[in-house]
Amino acid sequence: MKKIAVLMGGRSSEREVSLASGRNIAEALASLGTYDVVPIDLTEENLDALPADVGAVYIALHGGWGENGGVQAALNARKIPYTGPGVLASQIAMDKVKTKMVLEMKGVPTAVWGLANPDTPKSPLPLPVVVKPPCDGSSVGISKVTAAADWPAALAAAFQTPKTPTPQSPKPQTPPVALVEAFIPGREFTVGIIDGEALPVIEIVAKGGWYGYDEKYKSDETRYPFLDASERARPTGTGTAIPGESLAHKLQRLALDAYAAVGCRGVTRVDFRVSPLGHCYVLELNTSPGFTTHSLVPKAGMKTGLSFAGVCDRILACADYDR
Repeated sequence: MKKIAVLMGGRSSEREVSLASGRNIAEALASLGTYDVVPIDLTEENLDALPADVGAVYIALHGGWGENGGVQAALNARKIPYTGPGVLASQIAMDKVKTKMVLEMKGVPTAVWGLANPDTPKSPLPLPVVVKPPCDGSSVGISKVTAAADWPAALAAAFQTPKTPTPQSPKPQTPPVALVEAFIPGREFTVGIIDGEALPVIEIVAKGGWYGYDEKYKSDETRYPFLDASERARPTGTGTAIPGESLAHKLQRLALDAYAAVGCRGVTRVDFRVSPLGHCYVLELNTSPGFTTHSLVPKAGMKTGLSFAGVCDRILACADYDR
C-alpha cells in the first residue's frame, strides 16, 4: 500500500466538511514518510481520477456516493482495499430508517421512531421529537421540535436537503420521507470503533443541550470530555449509581453490538443518548466519521496514545474490499 489515494469532496451536502477531513488525513499520512499520498477531490461520482497504480484508498468522503455504498462498490470492482465498511453496511448505515430496522431486529436499543412525508400535518410521535433527513449526516437538516408550531419548519428543513441515491436506486427516494425520532432527554455520547475495538467514550456537552451543525463544526463552546471509565449511570436527582457495569463499558458494548448488527468493519462511530434513568439508545452509525479539528474519532484514538497521524495509519492498516 505504498501509494495511497485520499478521496474527499464529493457532491453531497457534506462536501465542505469532507474537504476539511480529507486535507487533514492526507497531510497526516504524508507526514509519516511511509506513503506516497495522492489527495483527490472528487467532483463526479466515478473513479476516473484515481491513479492506476494506487495500492489503497482512504475514504474521507461524507454522505452521498462516498458513504452510501457507491464508491465502495466501484472500489470492489477494481479489487482496491479501502477504509471503512463494505457496500451493504454502508448502505444500511447511510439510511437512518434501515439502520433503525436492523438495530431493532438485532435487539440493539434505539429511540422510538416514525416517518413523515412533506404533507404530514403533525408529528406522528408525542413532542418533543427530532426530525431528520434519512440519508444525510453532519447534522444537516436536523431540527428539534418542542411545540406544534415548530413542526412545519422542521419538516421543510428535512426535505430541503438533497436526497441521497443508492447504487441500486439511483433516483431520489419517492415518495420522500423524513425520520421522526423521540427526543431522549439526558446526555449525549459517542463511541469510535477501529477494527472491532471500541475507543474511549466521549461525552458531547453542547451549549443549550442541542448538538446541531453550528455546535458541531463552528462553536468553540461545545465540550468533549472523556467519560470516566468507573462512572456508573446515576438517575437524575439521586446520588446512587445503578448497579452493574460502568456506563462507559455499557456504551462500548452496545456500540460493538450495533457495529456487528450492521455488518461494519474498519472505522465507524456510534452515537448515543442516555436518559436520566441511565437507559442507553443508539441514534445512528457513521461509517466515514469526520477528521476535522472538531471531530471525535481522532480525539478518542489519540486518547489511546496514538498521534493524529497514527490514528489515520491504524484506520488505513485495516483497509479491505468485499471479496
